[in-house]
Amino acid sequence: MKKNLSLYIHIPFCLRKCKYCDFLSFSGCSYASQLQYIDALQQEIKLYKAYSDRYVVRSIFFGGGTPSLLDEVFIGNILSAIRSVFEVHRFPEITLEANPGTVKYTNLLAYQTYGINRLSIGLQSANDDLLKLLGRIHNMDQFIATYNSARRAGFKNINIDLMSGIPAQTEHIYVDTLMKVVSLAPEHISAYSLQVEEGTPLAEDEKLLGMIPDEEVDRRMYAMTKKVLAANGYERYEFSNYSKPGYECRHNITYWTGGEYIGFGIGAASFFKGQRFSNIKDLDKYIEILQNAQSDIAAAKDIYNTYDEVTGSLRESVETLYIDSRIEEFMFLGLRMTKGISRKEFRDRFNKDVYEVYGPVLNKYVNEGFMTVDEDTVKLNDRGIDVSNIILSDFILD
Repeated sequence: MKKNLSLYIHIPFCLRKCKYCDFLSFSGCSYASQLQYIDALQQEIKLYKAYSDRYVVRSIFFGGGTPSLLDEVFIGNILSAIRSVFEVHRFPEITLEANPGTVKYTNLLAYQTYGINRLSIGLQSANDDLLKLLGRIHNMDQFIATYNSARRAGFKNINIDLMSGIPAQTEHIYVDTLMKVVSLAPEHISAYSLQVEEGTPLAEDEKLLGMIPDEEVDRRMYAMTKKVLAANGYERYEFSNYSKPGYECRHNITYWTGGEYIGFGIGAASFFKGQRFSNIKDLDKYIEILQNAQSDIAAAKDIYNTYDEVTGSLRESVETLYIDSRIEEFMFLGLRMTKGISRKEFRDRFNKDVYEVYGPVLNKYVNEGFMTVDEDTVKLNDRGIDVSNIILSDFILD
């Protein structure tokens, strides 16, 4: 029986980086550079012919960067390369991240013909002044135009990204954003708290840093997110993710439940064949390695050796996950989901009950009222989710 697999495609190009962004992305890349990168991506995908017959792809996610910045033909070429190598499930979830102001109605129609059936649109805030402070390239009107175009093009599964804790954001402004978004009735909403990342323009701007709401205000915004979205039919299924019934993001659930996934492109992370690894972050080197390997990949005289040789030079960090690390990750990631972790799945994976490994920790947090445990599941309650960073650190094994 074939295993389930998810694929992530990293598109590192942007019109302009947002002030808070620490993702691996570049602005101002030429069309020629993009073309070279897409060719290299397709070559990397072909490397996995060595193992593809053991898997069926159930989700594909184009992230970035700004995937919608690419000529839609490039997106089609990447998906064609995937389908030529992998068996793709009959009903896959295929997501593309789109930035308002970079996507046209004709692009959206093309995405539909390629099989993309889920769109993730980055809004962050409905307040134009806050969008300018963040360095976003769009305003609210452009977002509405993009959203309406996506609906006209036939998209029936749309996610909207929101952010709380933005400089100068008040609770009133944030709730106004929530209400405007739920009035559009997207199928999914991701609502994250702003994280100030070292090395970003935001982290070096003392004025903006001084305008960030304090922790107490941010916690109230977080509580309001759950309240407003629940009242409008959205169920929280992960700390920061809400959906209408049946529209949970299958791709992200792969990450949170310890499923296998492969990341293609610079800096992309993978968990495959018991190893966690990331690709190199140097764009020119990535392209050079795959251009040089192109003839070997095409000939594929020994697909296993070709895979080992080329992927060995593409990866900059490789970690084999032994039993303790796998158990830790299972708990760290699984407890992010509101349904928690399955005790049966824990036993099936690790040949022991979760209480054999974490008995004292579980008893502690159950007794303190942060966690519930029954015959089937282990999960954090609302109080536990609020202090999850502290709780999850106790699941590190000595």
